[in-house]
Formats: sequence, structure tokens, C-alpha cells
Amino acid sequence: MIRLTGINKTFKVAKRNPGLSQAVKALFSRETQTVYALSDVSFTVGNGEMVGYIGPNGAGKSTTIKIMCGVLTPDSGLCEINGRVPWKERVDHAREIGVVFGQRSQLWWDVPVIDSLELIKSIYKVPLENYKRNLSELTDLLDLSELLKTPARSLSLGQRMRCEIAASLLHDPKILFLDEPTIGLDAISKIAARQFIKRLNAEKKTTVILTTHDMQDIEALTERIILIGKGHILLDSNMRELKARISGFKTLTIEYSGPAPMPHPEWLVLDSREGRLSLRFDARKFPVADAISYLSGSSCSANTNIQDISVSGITAEEMAAGLYKEFNI
Repeated sequence: MIRLTGINKTFKVAKRNPGLSQAVKALFSRETQTVYALSDVSFTVGNGEMVGYIGPNGAGKSTTIKIMCGVLTPDSGLCEINGRVPWKERVDHAREIGVVFGQRSQLWWDVPVIDSLELIKSIYKVPLENYKRNLSELTDLLDLSELLKTPARSLSLGQRMRCEIAASLLHDPKILFLDEPTIGLDAISKIAARQFIKRLNAEKKTTVILTTHDMQDIEALTERIILIGKGHILLDSNMRELKARISGFKTLTIEYSGPAPMPHPEWLVLDSREGRLSLRFDARKFPVADAISYLSGSSCSANTNIQDISVSGITAEEMAAGLYKEFNI
């Protein structure tokens, strides 16, 4: 069980104007600004849940993950994970969690990956039988056989991420924190990683907290979404309920020549380039036929030559964009 109540976290960031004189001045008198990374963040995650923790850059996602991992201490508030306070009981807590940071590595840079995994085995005191079983399973599922003897520095980003996932799961963690876990993976590797995480959750009831900008990962893996923006929790919803709530939205893509059609002020422009325009609109307010008539009518541009129109339901990325616009983040 993961429980966060009233978590607050601030950082002091040094600021100065450009130029050598300003750099010298900053040596003696430094100007700082307080950044509120998290403000009254509260949520609960049950055992075996898979939760998507989403938000734009700078929203506070990674800060929350680091607090739950015990890497950061909040200014105030309560965080309990399986009865422990992460930053107070870091050793015992670390034995029960696995962490993958897409921008950080837990592999030793200049040694073969297998040596890093052996060191991780020793650090976590994984029994030899469990280690061999887990290593064999992870090697097969993540296709690591050709990578284990290669130094981490010689791996591509996608190859390294597969090894990072394996390193995080060697000790059978009860909770898995994934921060941009599929960054750099090709389409086949992404599908394999998603299937592996779903299998891990189904067979071992591993709790998964996933933060990513790849909404296809969120859609494929999670049933619950927590939206954070500017340090505040803005939405905590079941994926099915959220889709039902916005199912009336459609995406209309127009290919044209001449002047660009002028969309209705209430519509969201998803993509605008010469000869192509993608719009999101509420089909409950604007039936598809009316929306097409509006764009092709004289009220928009009589000189526009519309060559093709396609209408589709909302994608996961468009759903996220709509949420960001709705909450002004």
C-alpha cells in the first residue's frame, strides 16, 4: 500500500543575469528563487495496481517518484509505503522496490552488463537460485543474450533501457517505479516491454507506478490515471471513466490547398502546417456533418480548396492534450 498525504516540496534555484560582471557579483551575493515542486499532494495506491502518473514537463512527477523511493525528503506531509517511511528506512525500503529512470543509469559504465547484474545481486542479497531463475527469464523476455557481455557505454539507448529494466527486477520487487521506461525503444521492443510489465503485474501482483509522456504506454498498461500539474494533483480517474467522459470528442484532419480554413474558436488545433490541419472538437456540440460544413462553408474561406477530410475518435495523446488544456497546465 502506498499512501501520500499532504506532501509539499520546495527547491531554491539560483538566478543571475548574463555577463561576466553578473557572474562575479553572484559569487558574493546570490539571488535565489523558491520553486514549489509539490503542493499538498495526496493519493493512495493499492497493492497490485498499475497507475499512470502523468503531467507536462516540470509538473512534479519525478519529484514525487524520488520521494516515494526515499531519495528526497519532503518539506512536510506523510508518505508511507508498506508501513515504512521511505527516507527514514531506506535500506529496508529499497529491498522491496525497483526503479527505472529513463535519464539515469544503475549500470556500471565500463564493465559488461552481466557484471553489473552480479553486483546488484550481491547488493540486494538475492539468493543464487532466485538470481539464476530471474536472470534467465529476463534474458529471454527482454532479448538480452547478446547484450550481457557488452559494457554499458557501448549500448544504444534502447538496449541500455532493456538492461535497466532487467536490473530493476532481479530482486523481485513488490513495487516498480517506472520513469520514462520505454525512452529510446523501437516499436518491437516497446511492445515486448509492455507485455512483460503486464505479465509481471498479473503473475506476481507487482504494484506499478508509471510516469511517461508516451500515452500509448499509459493506455496499454494502466487502468487509473493521476494527473499532476504545477505541483498539484488535478485529476484521479479510472481510464474507462475518463474515456467515457471525453468520448464525444473527435479529431478532424483536413488536407487543403490555398488559404487555411479557419476553425471554430471552441475547437483545439492539434496540428497546423501548410496544406494540413488537425482539429479536436466536441461532437456533442458540433455534429460531424455540421463541423465539415462549417470548415467548407463561406464563413471560413471561400478560396480554400479542401482535398481530403478524415474524422477519427480521440487518441491517447489527444486525450492528454485536452486534459492539459482543460486544467490550463
